[in-house]
Amino acid sequence: MGTHTKVIHASCLSGSPNLLLLRHLEFTSPTKRRIQGHLEFMSPTKCAGYRVCLGVSTYSRTIKNPILPPEDFAMTRPLGFLALLFAASLAFDSHAQSNLPVVDLGYAKYQGFFDATANVTSFFGIRYASPPVGDLRFRAPQPPANVSGVQQAHTQPPQCFQGTTGRSPTHPSMFDQTMKRQDDQTEDCLFLNVHFPGSTIPTKGLPTVVWIHGGGYILGRAQLNAGPDFINEANREIVVVSIQYRLGLFGFLSGTEVKENGTLNAGLLDQQFALRWVHEHISKFGGLSSEVTIWGKSAGAGSVLQHVIAEDGRTTPQLFRAAITSSTFLPSQYSYNDRIPEAIYSEVVTQTNCASSSNTLACLRAASAGTLQAANIQISSSAFFGSFLFVPVVDGTFITQRPTEAFRQFKVNGKAVLTVTNTNEGVSFVDQSTENVNTTFYIEQLFPNLGLQEIQQAVRLYTGLGLTPLQQAELIMGESIFICPSYYLLNAFPLRAFKGEFAVPPATHGTEEPYYFQSARPPPFHDPAFTKAFSQSFMAFILFMDPNSKFDPTNITPGWDSYLPVPLLGNAEMVFNSTEDGSAADIHEMSTDGGRLKRCGFWESVGALTGQ
Repeated sequence: MGTHTKVIHASCLSGSPNLLLLRHLEFTSPTKRRIQGHLEFMSPTKCAGYRVCLGVSTYSRTIKNPILPPEDFAMTRPLGFLALLFAASLAFDSHAQSNLPVVDLGYAKYQGFFDATANVTSFFGIRYASPPVGDLRFRAPQPPANVSGVQQAHTQPPQCFQGTTGRSPTHPSMFDQTMKRQDDQTEDCLFLNVHFPGSTIPTKGLPTVVWIHGGGYILGRAQLNAGPDFINEANREIVVVSIQYRLGLFGFLSGTEVKENGTLNAGLLDQQFALRWVHEHISKFGGLSSEVTIWGKSAGAGSVLQHVIAEDGRTTPQLFRAAITSSTFLPSQYSYNDRIPEAIYSEVVTQTNCASSSNTLACLRAASAGTLQAANIQISSSAFFGSFLFVPVVDGTFITQRPTEAFRQFKVNGKAVLTVTNTNEGVSFVDQSTENVNTTFYIEQLFPNLGLQEIQQAVRLYTGLGLTPLQQAELIMGESIFICPSYYLLNAFPLRAFKGEFAVPPATHGTEEPYYFQSARPPPFHDPAFTKAFSQSFMAFILFMDPNSKFDPTNITPGWDSYLPVPLLGNAEMVFNSTEDGSAADIHEMSTDGGRLKRCGFWESVGALTGQ
C-alpha cells in the first residue's frame, strides 16, 4: 500500500437494493478529506445478519457530487468491482433522496431528506415569517415573501442571537461579561423544523407535537429537539415540529416606548405565528391540525403557559388541544410599564448610544445587530444570579393579566395539561460557591418588589424546614419559579390534568431530558423499562390526551390519576424514580406534600408583587 492512502473499514452501507459489504476500500487522501465526518462506518459485529445500515445516505446528502471521479480511487486490483458497487450505491441513494416529496406551502416549496436509520423524513429550516430586521425589528412577525423554485430543507437553520444567564450577586447592578458570538447567530432566524415517520407523507393524518425550546428566553434553537426520538418513542404515530423565536432584547424588549411604537412580547408572537403556520400547513406533512399538542422545557414550558392564557383563553382558531410543560418556568412577569421593564429599556438605550435620541426606538431599529447584541449580553449577565431580565410581560393585548389571575378565572386555551417537574429544580440557579446565603437577602434580590412583611413571611416558611441556608435558597428558587407555577396551571384544568415528578438523582433542572431525547446522550440511569415508561407517558398524552392510554403493553407505569385541586379527592402525582441502590425503576403515585402546597399558596397570594 502507498504511503498516501487510507484504508477505510466499512462493514455495511445503505441506499442500495442489494446489500453491499465492503471490508477494505482504499481512498487517496483528497477523497478521505472529502468524506471524513460524513460517512458512518460500523464494525462487522454491528451488521450481524447482514443488516443494512446507515452511512451512504448521510454522505450523499452532504456531498454535492457523490459519484467520485476515477482519479480519487487508489485501490488494489481485487477491489475494483466493489468500488464500482460503492459508487452505484451512492448514486442510488442520491436518486432516492431526489424522489422525496416536495411540499408546496404557497409561498415556497420545500424538499426534505430521509434518514434511513431513524426511518424519518425531516425538513430543516422552513421559513415561517419574514426576517424581523430593519423596520420589522421589535414588531410582530409578518408573512414570508414568495420564493420561486424548490428549497432544499437539508441543513439546520441559523439560530437567533443568544445571550447569557444572570451572574450578578445582587440585582440589578451591572456586571461586565462578554460572550463569543457564534457564526450562525442572526436576526433572520424565524424558521422551524418538521419531521414525519417514513419516506412518504403519512396519509391517515397524525397527531402533531410542537416543541418550544427553553433557555431562559435568551438561549436555544430548534436543533436542540431530536424529532426522530419523539417519533420512535410514539410508535411512529406523530408528526414533530420544533420552532425558533426571537430571544433576549430582540424578542422581549419592553417598556412604554415599545408599546406605543412597536410590539411587546415579540418572541411570544413569533411562537404563535409558528403555531398558526402549523394550523394552516401541517396537513401537508401528514399532521392533524385538530390534534396539536404544544410542549416546552423550562422557558419553553413557560412559553406554553403563556399560550394557554393568551388572549384571555379565547384564541381563535384554537391552535392546540393539549399542553405539556417540563419544568414550568414563571419568573417575574411585570406589566410592560412597571419600573423594572422601564429600567431595562433605559439601560438598553444607554448602552446603544440612543439615550439622547428624540425617538429611542427608531434609534434602536437603526442600530447594527452587533451593537444590540453587545447590549443583550451585557445586560443579561447583569441579572441576579440564575435569573433573567428579558422575559414576557403583561402587555394588555396578547397577555392581558398575570398568569395566576388568569388561572384562577379559568381563562385558558386547550383541553388538557400534563406537567412534570424535577425534585431539585432550583439547584442549578443558585450560586453554589456561596455557602453562607442569607435567606432574607436572597428573597429580596429574587423579588425586589416584595415588602418587608412578605419577605419575613417567606423566611419563616423556609427556615423551619431543617435546611441549610444554601438549601433554603435552592428550594425558594425551585418552588417559586418552577414547581408552584405548575400547580397553578394544573388547577386551571380540573377535569383533565396530570402531574409528574422526575426524581432520579440528582433530579436537578434538565436531568430528565436524556430520557426522552435519547439520541443526544444515553440516560444516566440505565434501565430500559424506566426510560420507556417515562418517555411513553408524554407520547401517550400527545396521542390520546391521557398518559394512561398505553400503546405498548410492556410499559410499567401504573395507573395515573388526574390531578384535582382538592386534597381529599386528588393531588395525585406520578413519581419517576429509581430504587435507593439504583438497581431498578421505582415508579409510583403519591399525594402532593401538604407543606409544599402551603408554600405555593403563599407565593400565589403575593403574585401581584412577584409579578406572577
